[in-house]
Amino acid sequence: MADNFWLEQEFVKQDFTQTKLPKGDYEECSFVDCLFSKGFLDNQNFVDCTFDGCDLTNTNIAHTIFNGATFKSCKMVGVQFETCNQLLLTLRFLDCNLSVASFIGMNLPQIQFMDCRLHQTDFTDTQLTMAKFPNCDFDNAIFENTDLSGADLSTAFGFNIDPTINQLRKTRFSQEGLIGLLKKYDIVVT
Repeated sequence: MADNFWLEQEFVKQDFTQTKLPKGDYEECSFVDCLFSKGFLDNQNFVDCTFDGCDLTNTNIAHTIFNGATFKSCKMVGVQFETCNQLLLTLRFLDCNLSVASFIGMNLPQIQFMDCRLHQTDFTDTQLTMAKFPNCDFDNAIFENTDLSGADLSTAFGFNIDPTINQLRKTRFSQEGLIGLLKKYDIVVT
């Protein structure tokens, strides 16, 4: 990690696609309407930082530490979260587009995705125990060998979860959402 340290700094409307965000430690910083698309946030350290309205589409986050990171209204299409440093990892997503993102093999107990778009997002081999997904859209999301024990999908929609290859003990679903557990059987419910 670099010797650079930023505390309680605000970065507003900066374009980090041409000039990279300097490597270092960012603590209690906020990034507002910043552009990171197809850029590099690898080998960074973010502690209690907020990203608000940022575009992180296809951003490289390899080996980056996100300890207490909150993402609000961000576009995060194609981000491979499994490449980040998972030690002390805590993430929270509010109104984000995480389509085609990947969380393969991650341990994310009690994670919160609120009002998020998770189209074609890959949760293969992911532990999502006690996770919360209020009003999330899971169109074509991938759930294989996923542990959703105790998770709350009661207001989530568009999911297709096979109960025979995923753990769903005490997972919460709405009555309308139960159809997402039966899609593999090609049952018609009227």
